Amino acid sequence: MRWLGAHWNALRLALRRLAAAPLNTLLAALGIGIALALPAGGALLLNHVTAMTQGMPATPQLTAFLAVDAERKTALAAATRIRNLPGVARTQLLAREDTLARMKSGALADAIGVLPNNPFPDAIVVTPADSINEVPAAIEQLAATLRQWKEIEHVQVDADWARRLAAFVRLARTALLLLAALLGVGLVAITFGTIRLQLLTRRAEVEVSRLLGATDGFIRRPFLWHGALLGWLGGIAAWLIVAAAILWLRLPLAELAQLYGFDLLLALPDAAASAALLAGAALLGWLGALLSMRQFLRGME
Repeated sequence: MRWLGAHWNALRLALRRLAAAPLNTLLAALGIGIALALPAGGALLLNHVTAMTQGMPATPQLTAFLAVDAERKTALAAATRIRNLPGVARTQLLAREDTLARMKSGALADAIGVLPNNPFPDAIVVTPADSINEVPAAIEQLAATLRQWKEIEHVQVDADWARRLAAFVRLARTALLLLAALLGVGLVAITFGTIRLQLLTRRAEVEVSRLLGATDGFIRRPFLWHGALLGWLGGIAAWLIVAAAILWLRLPLAELAQLYGFDLLLALPDAAASAALLAGAALLGWLGALLSMRQFLRGME
């Protein structure tokens, strides 16, 4: 109980010190919030993009198109022949009637409706085996083999763009972690400087407390709470900045994504992400205050 009482008194003292200088507190919290808003907003956007691309095929596939006037038995025979090739895991025949029905339900329905005949050929989707799907040269060799068949008019290697997008997401995640680390160090530096100024203005108070027998833990406690509260306020500022940016950019980003056939609707951070942001900000503020206190007390000794 004495430990809780000591922390409660230190918390009240830190709150009074923050309230005694509202402008300084506001500017410090805003600086921390801007520093945290960049990685927090980037992480939120990256999570949306990752969720949007989870259903996309990352394994390269080959699509072999037959002639438009090819008979169905020719397509079935070609699919069986492809399935027996080394390095092929499975094949799937896409009937031209199914492709026509799918296209009529899309944006090109009016244009396709005026055509006298079905313009789409039968297609065979080829999924390579795991032994070659990571080797681009082997996949291209398989595509070259299919292009030599007389019943195959065109071969297209699919999902390369999905692999490039996955690589871009991995690069963006790494860059985001680096940015978060750098800005986290900046947050610690901001708190370090703020607590350092507090200590310099209260140096006489700290010296008197030491003369009266106060321990370093007793002296350190209010300043640690000060740093944690300052970081927590910066986390709130970061959340508000991210929320304002989401509400401002939600519709333009959704319209841009629809032009490329994606559904991207930004949502506000959920409870877990918000709690992690506030807790992380408070922890970094506490760390900055701890480093500042350690250096100050060591210098007094």
